[in-house]
Amino acid sequence: MAEISTKPNNKALVVLSGGQDSTTCLFWAKKEFKEVYAISFNYGQKHQHETAIAQSIAERAGVSFKLMDIYFISQLATNCSLTDSSIKMDKEKPEGSFPNTFVPGRNLFFLSIAAVYARSLGIRDIVTGVSQTDFSGYPDCRDSFIKSLNVSLNLAMDEQFVLHTPLMWKDKAETWEMADNLGVFDIVRNETLTCYNGVVGDGCGHCPACLLRRKGLEMYLEKKNLKH
Repeated sequence: MAEISTKPNNKALVVLSGGQDSTTCLFWAKKEFKEVYAISFNYGQKHQHETAIAQSIAERAGVSFKLMDIYFISQLATNCSLTDSSIKMDKEKPEGSFPNTFVPGRNLFFLSIAAVYARSLGIRDIVTGVSQTDFSGYPDCRDSFIKSLNVSLNLAMDEQFVLHTPLMWKDKAETWEMADNLGVFDIVRNETLTCYNGVVGDGCGHCPACLLRRKGLEMYLEKKNLKH
């Protein structure tokens, strides 16, 4: 993870989906930066109400919220169960490939657009909730991709952006712990949308995202209870 910028404006832009990870990162940014903004994307996802959830969370956090319509991603991403309701979701990662919940280019577009928007606001610090530890095989969640894109964005706009990834080396149990330490455990558990079937809070309980989230929660609560 990159070091906190020492730029005098001390502002950050958070890519906020309304899910567990990005919401945790939003409140992390609130602690680390004086002024925080959030950006969310409508990219043709099946559960577009996640953007309303993201806006509600941003308002609760007291940060400025921007919603961008980039529907073209769903037109580019074929065979993706998150943008095409006719496709049955992969429950497990196929051998030698990605699960069909992978949206090709999503984080590439998200972070590139976020950087352009950040530049217009005089912001150089951009926060994203990607994690290589629990990343379901998505290549655009890897540390190598983030570092490469950080260099490319700086070259493309002759800027000094810093892409912050507070969760890059944390598993879901550690992410729950971070949310708890930030004092937002209940918000993350009850008000975020991680579920691939669009169920807020603890979710449907059986999609890959819910299973990963639930496993991490149980691990964290067990660890917390052992301490007490």
